[in-house]
Amino acid sequence: MKIFVTGTAGFIGMHVAEALLADGHEVVGLDNFNDYYDVSLKEARSARLEGRKGYTAVEGDLTDSELLATLFKENCFDRVCHLAAQAGVRYSLENPAAYQKSNLEGHLNILEVCRHAKVPRLVYASSSSVYGGNKKVPFSESDPVDNPVSLYAATKKANELMSHAYTHLYGLQTVGLRFFTVYGPWGRPDMAYWLFTKAMLKGEPIKVFNHGKMERDFTYITDVISGVKAALFADGLVPYEIFNLGNNKPENLMDFVKTLAGELGVEPKMEMLPMQAGDVPVTFADVSKARKKLGYQPTTSMEEGLSRFVSWYKEYFNQ
Repeated sequence: MKIFVTGTAGFIGMHVAEALLADGHEVVGLDNFNDYYDVSLKEARSARLEGRKGYTAVEGDLTDSELLATLFKENCFDRVCHLAAQAGVRYSLENPAAYQKSNLEGHLNILEVCRHAKVPRLVYASSSSVYGGNKKVPFSESDPVDNPVSLYAATKKANELMSHAYTHLYGLQTVGLRFFTVYGPWGRPDMAYWLFTKAMLKGEPIKVFNHGKMERDFTYITDVISGVKAALFADGLVPYEIFNLGNNKPENLMDFVKTLAGELGVEPKMEMLPMQAGDVPVTFADVSKARKKLGYQPTTSMEEGLSRFVSWYKEYFNQ
């Protein structure tokens, strides 16, 4: 198939593109290489894809509707995998306009080009953050998600609503994926596991929020990719779908820190801090729907996942 993937210089986008190319698909990848974090990391990810058979890189922005229209006129896409977004809960407190442009305007532009091109299926990234401060765990796709606690979460919920409207109005098949704390090689430098690794190797204290009383459903990248691929190609999906893609096993933050420190061979120094605005104490994915309809089955333990990440990190930074 010929597949359009947005955010291919991003963490999940690069891995998705690699997996699709390995399976023999053609991929057209879009990224704007913004400076939310180190652009050289995005360039290094993109370089892994460029030159591979079947891959075409396009540098551009989701808000450039003319560029998108041209791409869809020149290519007949069998699937669209929309992963590009302004990420990060905490950054949404500092720069809300970035989320309006990328996550709302950008998502609308993708819906529009998919509608006009009659794309058979659009798969897009949502987030576990849509569950907000929900107390019932594990989080299920049927739970109410009307109480976001960050602007980032609100934009992701809006993406789901916009997609529902386009499915209802135009028959566009849309599949939203609620990702749960994805980690692994080539990950995002703004995420806790990367910040912890960087600080520990420098002998600096790590910032532990809510005094360590947090649980996260850490999900290894290869498990997530298996779910994304299934969402792109699985038979039997209804026109509008939402799936949790998590590990179905929340880990205590202090256990996570201990395991990571063990892999790094250091004794962690910790600065215990109160909960940050926009954060939640627990994430926990009910993946029974994804298991049933996508054949999704996460298999990577926290210990194995962190070991692989640390090996990659040391090699990447020659440490």
